[in-house]
Amino acid sequence: MAVPKRKVSKARRNTRRSNNTKLEVVGLSKCTNPECNEMIKNHQVCPVCGFYAGKKVLDVKQDA
Repeated sequence: MAVPKRKVSKARRNTRRSNNTKLEVVGLSKCTNPECNEMIKNHQVCPVCGFYAGKKVLDVKQDA
């Protein structure tokens, strides 16, 4: 069985572990509805107008 030759310092250990916890920015794109142009997550129905890939797929209630 492999045995470490030297002790791994706390700084080196923590540097290695810190790379797993970085947050990524969610990919955003503009809504395909020309009247809406809201920024939405990729591959999601627009919560404002209900459009997806240029087609109306969801009826959204308009709060007045």
